[in-house]
Amino acid sequence: MGNMILAYIAASVGLLSLSYALFILYSVQKESMGTASMREISEAIQEGAIAYMNRQYKTLAPIALVIFVILWVAEYFIHTQPGSHLPVGPASAISFIVGALCSALAGYIGMTSTTRSNARTAEAARSHGLEKALKVSFQAGSVMGLSVAGLGLLGVSALFIIFKSPVIINSFAFGASLIAFFARIGGGIFTKAADVGADLVGKVEAGIPEDDPRNPATIADNVGDNVGDTAGMGADLFESYAATNIAAMLIGNALFGFAGIIFPLLLGAIGLIASIIGTLNVRVKENGNPQKALNTGLYTTNIITAIGAFFLCFYIFGNKGEYGNVAIGMFVSVVLGLIVNVLVGYLTEYYTSNSMHPTIMIADASQSGAATNVIYGLSVGMESVFLPVLLFAGAIYGSYSTVYYSAPAGQGLQWAIYGIALSASGMLSTAGIIVAMDSFGPVADNAGGIAEMAGLPPEVRQKTDCLDSVGNTTAAISKGFAVGSAALTAMALFSAYVSSVKGSMQVSNFSVSLTDPKVLVGILIGGAVPFLVSAKTMHAVGEAAFEMVTEVRRQFKTIPGIMEGTGKPDYARCVDIATRAAISKMILPGIIAVGMPILVGFVLGPQSLAGFLVGLTTVGVILALFLSNAGGAWDNAKKYIEEGAFGGKGTKTHAAAVIGDTIGDPCKDTSGPAMNPLIKVAGTISLIIAPILAVL
Repeated sequence: MGNMILAYIAASVGLLSLSYALFILYSVQKESMGTASMREISEAIQEGAIAYMNRQYKTLAPIALVIFVILWVAEYFIHTQPGSHLPVGPASAISFIVGALCSALAGYIGMTSTTRSNARTAEAARSHGLEKALKVSFQAGSVMGLSVAGLGLLGVSALFIIFKSPVIINSFAFGASLIAFFARIGGGIFTKAADVGADLVGKVEAGIPEDDPRNPATIADNVGDNVGDTAGMGADLFESYAATNIAAMLIGNALFGFAGIIFPLLLGAIGLIASIIGTLNVRVKENGNPQKALNTGLYTTNIITAIGAFFLCFYIFGNKGEYGNVAIGMFVSVVLGLIVNVLVGYLTEYYTSNSMHPTIMIADASQSGAATNVIYGLSVGMESVFLPVLLFAGAIYGSYSTVYYSAPAGQGLQWAIYGIALSASGMLSTAGIIVAMDSFGPVADNAGGIAEMAGLPPEVRQKTDCLDSVGNTTAAISKGFAVGSAALTAMALFSAYVSSVKGSMQVSNFSVSLTDPKVLVGILIGGAVPFLVSAKTMHAVGEAAFEMVTEVRRQFKTIPGIMEGTGKPDYARCVDIATRAAISKMILPGIIAVGMPILVGFVLGPQSLAGFLVGLTTVGVILALFLSNAGGAWDNAKKYIEEGAFGGKGTKTHAAAVIGDTIGDPCKDTSGPAMNPLIKVAGTISLIIAPILAVL
């Protein structure tokens, strides 16, 4: 099994996926952008999105450079026992910077695709109909999905081929996690500042539609859809993909050597090929159901992945003389991850869809005002946590148990941890199509905005709204997927952390016990950090939104002819406000995310850091579910009313729902999503410093 050609195969599949994504991007660009007005609006959105990303990465570059230098020179200042290895030095520094660059590159590729496809989607809906509009928008999303998974697999495989050590390439996951956290935070602040300004002043005060060209914040709102829901989500799942595979490789290396390292890479290759096939199966007829078409692609991907995983498990672990019947347990673990993939989507859809009881209940409560809307929304968010957590717990326990009982005598306890890691790898193996389903939503949303701003016929907006409605559902599903991946990945990272500390000569008897005060202190601190980060991100959105609201009100009052359509709003000013707010306010949450694990580890010790990871993961996952689902339910309750329920637009019921949606916006698109990279940043940093803590 020690043939490195298998690693080359995994890297080749990653390269194939990336090449195919670029081919799709080239094909989409051949489509017409429509009228001159449509092209102008699309180019304004693209210019704003790229300008924001350039400023974001210029801000992050010095931070990444400092960490790069620290990793490079650290080995010259840290002395340890002969023969031991610390995850610092030139190789780890290079892995870190490659991870950061790949994460940024995935964002750029996806952003280019989505911002250049919005007008093309609107034109496809106008000239050809729903079928062509879905094809263009989903192909644009596929570029992001296949780029994220392709770069993740290619980066991890290539670095393993070069350095031949999963310990060294763990810093690749840290680089990806760092960029993902800032992308999530910054993108979330940007999009929600613009959204709140557009909604509160445009919809509620001025009484004009969301994408009305008279609204000064409408371009910023459309830019925000891309920087938050495309670049932010893509970076989030990119680092999940990398961190999960590397954690599984670290655990597998300690237990099985090369076989344990190569299995997650080959599983990722199978899932990536399945994702490519799945994207080709997303087709809809003119009067068909786009959601059904997307589900077909998702189910196809999961089934092909499961079949491929079955043969892979027996190819790698089928030697009964060496591995017993553990191949069966490994396969069940992968399948449990795939099942979580599907079921967490259904649960998220139930609690957030505007065709389901929880969301309709919130809309009904809006008839008595904003207060009851908020109360019901909070209750739905709280209730939505329980079943997904049971699902995650079931996947962890199920994968642990099946490997434990199928392993040879005396090996079950250790090998079962690897089963948990494979469950996470199984879930993330389909990230290609999950990100594609998520990223098509902002394209459809932007297409609807362009259709309205360019004055296209109402039937065009009806078609794009149909796609946008499906996009809202897939966005909610992808948020559930991201939370689930964070939960399973965190378990794998925690197991890798404990194994890393135990592997040190200095702490061979390392244990994590709830009777140890150091562990309890760590749990309490870790559990408090998600609330602190949520508070800072929520406050950042509030401050940015206040500035945006003030600016939109100013323009309505001082620019002549805006409401009559004869005066042109200053769109660029609103984009600049959102950009400056996002860049300046993402730094403090980032410092907290990076600094707290290091502070706890070096001040309180490895036991406290283990407890910190437990508390952070538990509270972070629960808070992410609560915030994301509550926000999604508030959003779709508003949309349910806008479709005509309870009097429709312009009523007090609608105004109450808009307020609820405004509260939910930073919950579902800023603070909630920030929990996922927060958990994984802590896990990857802990893995890097674990051997250092063990020898101090």
